[in-house]
Amino acid sequence: MSAYVVVETDIHDPERYERYKQASPDAVAAGGGRFLARGGELAVLEGDWHPKRLVVLEFQNLDAAKRFYASPIYQEAKRLREGAANLNMVPVQGIGQADTP
Repeated sequence: MSAYVVVETDIHDPERYERYKQASPDAVAAGGGRFLARGGELAVLEGDWHPKRLVVLEFQNLDAAKRFYASPIYQEAKRLREGAANLNMVPVQGIGQADTP
């Protein structure tokens, strides 16, 4: 069952953050993931949440998403954004075929 990682990003240093943006695709791919959304235009439909940048990743399952985050290649990419941005990142399990009407 697929899992999705939703990332809210608040960038403070765009130049430094760019290094992270260059390194993160290799880390995502190495973890078996792929980008579904990466900082595109967004619209608030309801509520008070006004994220500046959202990223959505897809992985084979929740364990794969957790392994990606803990992997040495992602931890190295993560170091590149230290001081450049604050992130909120959560993985969520997707809906399986048996769960859909």
